[in-house]
Amino acid sequence: MKVIKIFILAMVLLTFTDISVMAKKQPDKVKMPQWEEVNELLPRYCKFTVMDLETGLRFRVQRRAGSNHADVQPLTSEDTAIMKKIYSGKWSWKRRAIIVISEKGKIAASMHGMPHGGGALKNNFPGHFCIHFYGSTTHRTNFMDLSHKLMILKSAGKLEKYLEQTDPYDLVNAYIAGIKQQDPYIVSFISLQDLKWKKLLPLIENISINRMEVLPAEDVGDQLTLTVPVEINWQIKGRGGRNFTGEIVLVRFLGNEQWKVDSTRFLEDNKITIPK
Repeated sequence: MKVIKIFILAMVLLTFTDISVMAKKQPDKVKMPQWEEVNELLPRYCKFTVMDLETGLRFRVQRRAGSNHADVQPLTSEDTAIMKKIYSGKWSWKRRAIIVISEKGKIAASMHGMPHGGGALKNNFPGHFCIHFYGSTTHRTNFMDLSHKLMILKSAGKLEKYLEQTDPYDLVNAYIAGIKQQDPYIVSFISLQDLKWKKLLPLIENISINRMEVLPAEDVGDQLTLTVPVEINWQIKGRGGRNFTGEIVLVRFLGNEQWKVDSTRFLEDNKITIPK
């Protein structure tokens, strides 16, 4: 009987040990705090790690300035080289989903990859670049940049829920932003058709909505098809700029489901060849 009790006690201790080890091994959850909180968590001159969500590459940076968002610089030339590799060897204003890692934990964020302004570190980086957090704003506006917002939601694992619940006009804006940032994850989640976005998106250098007609929510109701009049400006690689005045068609199969963009019709109307 005594042997049985010792055996049971040993099993209980092993079970609790396994649970404790598992708890320690669980990765830190990526948080999405407001910019005002991040501004305190990551003060000027602090150092932290940036991890690109898509490639998994990491580099170290220092926050140097910024009141509406964080102005940062790579710490060393080696860090600059890693950052440039993330952007395929060419600096770009394209937004990318990142995770900021420090002793404060992991924070969802978004960066662009274009050196600008002044720089103070010996790092082979001509200036600084910007990192945005949820609620931060650009230099020129008092509201969140949509592309940065989408990337932050992507880093936090909240993007799909946002796109599923947003209204059709915000969805169109997200769709165009996804094309502009050449992000196949965003575009494919919104698109009705499963197209070869990784081949198509690099051909589109820029895209913007000049005008979009918006119906009141009560006029949309339970419709399963919605036609959105738009004016769009394109910049196509090797073909220059062009303007499009027409429609973006959205569909859904039930009144409470997510809207989807009819990408095939949209691209064909714009005379953009869909890769096979």
